[in-house]
Amino acid sequence: MKRFITVGLLSVAAIGSAIAHHGWGSYDASHPVTVEGPILTSKFENPHAAITVKGADKEWTVTLAPTSRMTSRGATAAMIAVGQTISAYGYPSTVEKNEMRAERITVGGKTIEMR
Repeated sequence: MKRFITVGLLSVAAIGSAIAHHGWGSYDASHPVTVEGPILTSKFENPHAAITVKGADKEWTVTLAPTSRMTSRGATAAMIAVGQTISAYGYPSTVEKNEMRAERITVGGKTIEMR
């Protein structure tokens, strides 16, 4: 019985993780966008870092790379902190009208590839 409960709990956890992590198919690579402006919110956590940027037209949620990839490429939490000015190039979501997936970001004169 204990084994059955353990397997059940692990299955629920795995399903929850799969649902929480989204695929990249919901972004439109045929219509890239560039969002420039100050960072309003910042989350440097997995499965992906994310920021909110006050763009010229609206506030954008920008999905970045996993923190391990960002760190290995020189992007730190301090670089994407609230108040920093950023330029993010990437693909808009086909599901959420104010969201994009960043392919690259430029902060403080440094360009970092996310993918």
